[in-house]
Amino acid sequence: MPPCTEPRSSAGASLWRHRDFRRYLTGQAASVTGSSISLMALPVLAVLHLDATTAEVALLAFLGQLPPALLALHAGALADRHSKRRLMITGDLVSATALATVPISAALGVLTLTQLMIVAVVQGAAGVLHDAAAISLLPSLVEGSLIQRSNSRVGALFAVAATAGSHLGAALTALLGPARALLGDVASYLVSAVCSFRIQTAEPASERPETRRLREEIVEGLRFVRGDDRLWTLTLVNATTSFALGLLNALWALYLLRSLAMSATVFGVVLGVGALGAAAGALIAPALARRFGPGPMMLAALAITPLTQLPLLLASSGLAWQITIGAALFVQLACAGAAGTTQRSIRQIVTATTSTGMQARMQAVSTWLTSGARPVAALLAGGLGTWMGVRPALTVGTLLLLVPFVVLARSPIRALRQMPELPPAAQPSPPAARTAPPAMPSPAGTDGVRHDRVLGGDAP
Repeated sequence: MPPCTEPRSSAGASLWRHRDFRRYLTGQAASVTGSSISLMALPVLAVLHLDATTAEVALLAFLGQLPPALLALHAGALADRHSKRRLMITGDLVSATALATVPISAALGVLTLTQLMIVAVVQGAAGVLHDAAAISLLPSLVEGSLIQRSNSRVGALFAVAATAGSHLGAALTALLGPARALLGDVASYLVSAVCSFRIQTAEPASERPETRRLREEIVEGLRFVRGDDRLWTLTLVNATTSFALGLLNALWALYLLRSLAMSATVFGVVLGVGALGAAAGALIAPALARRFGPGPMMLAALAITPLTQLPLLLASSGLAWQITIGAALFVQLACAGAAGTTQRSIRQIVTATTSTGMQARMQAVSTWLTSGARPVAALLAGGLGTWMGVRPALTVGTLLLLVPFVVLARSPIRALRQMPELPPAAQPSPPAARTAPPAMPSPAGTDGVRHDRVLGGDAP
């Protein structure tokens, strides 16, 4: 394939003319769609075909969420040390290989719940590696002035892809059965790997010798984030938001379906409306940041978010309340999309300005804290829901959403009137011509780490 040689000016004029960004976006969107298929099909496979108990289903979900909390920091250090594209491809191939064993074993009649749990862990580990590399690769693909727009497009497409994947997963599960439906996710990993393989923009060279211990580089990344007030503030905002939403999300479906007697169809429509809100918020984030400033815009989004929970707390059964809850979810996820893409852009630009070799580790610190917060929040939700009842527990979660607002309000970022700018030396290099593409890494050659891509890394 001939090298991508469009001039920098054309790439800056429109992201859709930027070939490598299109390849990146296509691969990531395919992966998110596929991951949503698995999220739909795996529990059905465990419950209906393997007769899993409630505790076993919960354990399966827990094992899938465990790798980001345990391995995110290691994945970030590896992604800053090695080629990010190669790590993305490796993570995709490991995940595809592990997941492909499920329909094969089901066809042979030897599938067990233990195998599903092993696959969940391997997928989780490989995905963390992929995501640490993918999120930190973006700033090297586009010019600094396009980073926020790039994150905006990524956030919007991810929201739509996740919803489309859930519906596609439901359709494939009904038509093919849950085991064969997983082949859709296997195909998505292969599409992602091919798209990553075709990216030709040169990555910044690693500034550190590989003889250093990984632990030293992890500590260096933690100190880097802690030592910059902007990065530390936004990381705390992410972590506290994730904790509050983790508590709310653990009880949200139970509350709507059981306490408010919402039908499964209406519940699906409400979730779809919420996804549209996330996409809308991500798309309008750059315009809002230019109009009001990124600091005031993020502060307003964090202030509105707790208010969107009030209809949920006050609701009773009935069509009017269902419409109100759907509208509130639209606004909530629009705020999350706008604030999430903006804060990620700020962190990427600040890191590129300060140290070009810290992108993955900076992102890994946020992923580690947000991923670690979710299981703790889910356990707290279970305890509070049992002790106080579901509605009071949701009230606690709503009050916790005030914490990230206070964190941001007490920091100088609240008054940030424009996005930071990259100095000319930190701008990405144009695509480099190659006589031959790099060899595809073997799935067995790397120990990977996997993250929940539907959430887009550290997005709340």
